[in-house]
Amino acid sequence: MPKVSNKGQQMPESPIRKLVPYAEAAKKKGHKVYHLNIGQPDIKTPEVALEAIKNNSVKILEYSHSAGFESYRNKLADYYQNHGVSVNAADIIITTGGSEALLFAMGSTMDQGDEIIIPEPFYANYNGFSTASGVKVVPVISTIDEGFALPPIADFEKLITPKTKAILICNPGNPTGYLYTQEEIQQLAELVKKHDLFLIADEVYREFTYDGDKHYSVMNVPGIEENAIMIDSVSKRYSMCGARIGCIVSKNKEVMTTAMKFAQARLSPPTFAQIASEAALETPQSYFDEVISEYKERRDTLICELNKIEGIKVATPKGAFYCIAKLPVKNADDFAQWLLEKFDFNGETVMVAPAAGFYSSPNVGLDEIRIAYVLKKEDLIRSVEILKEALKQYNN
Repeated sequence: MPKVSNKGQQMPESPIRKLVPYAEAAKKKGHKVYHLNIGQPDIKTPEVALEAIKNNSVKILEYSHSAGFESYRNKLADYYQNHGVSVNAADIIITTGGSEALLFAMGSTMDQGDEIIIPEPFYANYNGFSTASGVKVVPVISTIDEGFALPPIADFEKLITPKTKAILICNPGNPTGYLYTQEEIQQLAELVKKHDLFLIADEVYREFTYDGDKHYSVMNVPGIEENAIMIDSVSKRYSMCGARIGCIVSKNKEVMTTAMKFAQARLSPPTFAQIASEAALETPQSYFDEVISEYKERRDTLICELNKIEGIKVATPKGAFYCIAKLPVKNADDFAQWLLEKFDFNGETVMVAPAAGFYSSPNVGLDEIRIAYVLKKEDLIRSVEILKEALKQYNN
């Protein structure tokens, strides 16, 4: 029988989705499952985006330009400029989600066997993208005790080898919710400049910041125009995860020329989704004001409720809509599966994402979970009640 590739065998499972069969089985038993495991917002997609799909006059679903609609890229450049990021349409390639943008970034800057340094815990699919690209992830650990702040620059520098090509950050962070300060971004900028590396920033949660803190983009740092690559997406900003539209942005012409070859190889990003995404740029600021206010209230509710449970440690997120919680269990993978397979609290249970899958270092984060606070406040309160009872039963 033919065998799958070694690379395929090495491709990691998603810690976010691997428990789905157990959740489906729980639902078939009649259990209600509160999904804290996945960053699928329940916020409505802007009406202006949906109307653009319903009321368009397209007669043929043609290919678009491989870089995406010129009209969309021009408007997207205007959007960034209005947020203090000075780019033009030539600096942008539209991709099939932020995922493809990351694959383009890795493919354009790294060869087989090269290394990329990533603060962990990090978005689990970075492991998958790196495996698919033949790139080795070199982790630098941030800790819950430090609120998942940027590790000391010296920790990064000692990991740099001749094979190191880039540093990748997510800002604000998935899964930690940490928002890097301007000073931290500046420190990274000086490091990549010193060692002639790329600084790739996944900024898909840029709108989601709380407590008056501001997002600082790598595209705003003077002097690293040739080093900086930004990844973005409409998925979270407009609650359009299913649109699968993102972009790669850089002023480095060689990077963008190379990324364009990858874009041409996959032909073009989806047409209807680009129509919706272009229209979404007309979303009024009031939409974002309401969304941020809602998420801040959810964050505060979740953190408050979690802190009431003895043995749980949680770092208060400053952005995005995730947090990492350290549980009084030895193995969060086992606990997460037990919640779905064997636990029943009046016909209800919760689904969480074990955090070990957000690390590439072995045996780290085994007692941690990621929680996405994308449910209504009442559901979050109920979810934590269920979690509290589950921990009691599990530990007994």
